[in-house]
Amino acid sequence: MNHVLDIDSEQAIRPIRRVPVFTIVAMALLMMSVDSTIVATALDALQHGLGTSINWAGWTITAYSLGFVLMLPISGKLSERYGRRRVFLGSVVAFTAASLCCGLADDIYVLIALRAVQAAGGAGFTPSATGIIVDHFGDARDRAVSLFGSIFPIGAMIGPIFGGLFVTYWNWRAVFFVNVPIGVAIVVLALRYIPRDRPRARQARGGMDATGMALLGAGLLGGMLAVSYLGEGSARVGSASFLVPATVAIVAMWAFFQHIDRAADPLIAPRLIRGPGFGSVNLVNTTFGGVTNGVVMLIPLYAANRYGIDALGSGTLLIAQGAAAIMLSVAAALALRRTGHRPPLYAGAIAIVLGLLLLAVDPAPGITPYAWLAGAAFLVGAGRGTINPASRNAGLQLAPEHSSTLAALRTASLQIGSISTVSIVTAILASSHDPGGMQAWVYAAVALLLLAALPLVARVPEHHGSW
Repeated sequence: MNHVLDIDSEQAIRPIRRVPVFTIVAMALLMMSVDSTIVATALDALQHGLGTSINWAGWTITAYSLGFVLMLPISGKLSERYGRRRVFLGSVVAFTAASLCCGLADDIYVLIALRAVQAAGGAGFTPSATGIIVDHFGDARDRAVSLFGSIFPIGAMIGPIFGGLFVTYWNWRAVFFVNVPIGVAIVVLALRYIPRDRPRARQARGGMDATGMALLGAGLLGGMLAVSYLGEGSARVGSASFLVPATVAIVAMWAFFQHIDRAADPLIAPRLIRGPGFGSVNLVNTTFGGVTNGVVMLIPLYAANRYGIDALGSGTLLIAQGAAAIMLSVAAALALRRTGHRPPLYAGAIAIVLGLLLLAVDPAPGITPYAWLAGAAFLVGAGRGTINPASRNAGLQLAPEHSSTLAALRTASLQIGSISTVSIVTAILASSHDPGGMQAWVYAAVALLLLAALPLVARVPEHHGSW
């Protein structure tokens, strides 16, 4: 017994090695971000390999998105109740084991179920990783958390490339098998370098709020199914396929907010959702983060529909905006202590609005459509990178003790905003006789929406220096 206490004491006083710890959590986040794009490149091979329809093959992506969003709030709660390190390790193990099983699956229905399990593991990465950084990085935590924003664009860029290589030179199963050695390495390194959870993180903090989880799960699932249905070409707002899940979502979310206002230990404290400072940060993340992510994902479709640019050329447009996001995210992270939160949010939002307006209008004389779109996409990416560090830190500095829950809320806001935007826009395009021209109007409308939302930035809590 004394020996165990000595080991815990040694862990508590041993100085943390920040570079290895950051590298470990960054590897996990990169693995997750790559997986979110790599599977899309394998859909055709997956469809033929399992002898299924493209609709069922597409559900391997839908199931992941649904499972990811549903598990985010729960992962945040688990991280704060049981400890960040423990949840991080459990999430990596679940994600890695599910990836192995996905690669071995010989049935599309089994694969879809396993993708939901994989998503449940992936949903724990960002909340637990954020908590680890906040707990152990001291006055460097603001910059470390800010650098998370440069990881996700890297994954989004290299995912399709690796996916194409694996499908071409191996088969579709490789897009899942690639996670296994990476996941094993992360677990081994995490056991070695990430400090044990502090005792306060392992103490019981009330129940898990099963009622809150059920209501929030029903609300999110209903909402996601409703907006996913809108993305189908034959979607009708008056259809039961839309009205039933939409009604479930509205009723369940209303009941959820009523419940957390009364519960002694709610799944998510109400102030973290709509309290002073927190509400405005969540809205900024949904609009300037989630909605922007959604319209950016549709840039290749726009390039093909309006200008006839081939798949390779349209795909490289995302590399332009991704490279800009990475560069500006790093620069903004390093400057955040001097600039505070609001100036980069204003600058980034304006850059996004200008980039979307440039996407909407015709290219200037003498400039090719590809060069015009690449420049506009680069400007949008620069705006996304600029706002990323400030939008991550603005909420965290208000309640560092709830860093995992706040990270889960931020990621959920981005996912919901992105998925809703893609579904609504694709529904609009499906009913249009000129999808390219209609999408130009969509970009102009989103630019005006973001411009109208700009006053939200004034309500974001300002802060200079470390926290």
